[in-house]
Amino acid sequence: MAHSVSAKKRIRQNASHRARNRWRLRAMRSAIKDFETAIAGGDTEAAKTSLRAACAVIDRTAQKGVIHRRQADRRKSRLNQRLKTTLGV
Repeated sequence: MAHSVSAKKRIRQNASHRARNRWRLRAMRSAIKDFETAIAGGDTEAAKTSLRAACAVIDRTAQKGVIHRRQADRRKSRLNQRLKTTLGV
């Protein structure tokens, strides 16, 4: 258990940052799932729209440092590839 004031503050900060990071990851995964359902539905326009939204969320997540920028690039690339192979866009 922390005894100093700064250590106690650090524990509080870590808890709030962890909660915020978990929220960002959840938002990113939800955006990816929305894209996956649009792909499964076969609607090209909805898939393109949800891909743009998912890429924006992924970029924001990487910008905040929750995921690495190369992981963000890899995820976006795989989503783009999935769109092209599945719907032939």
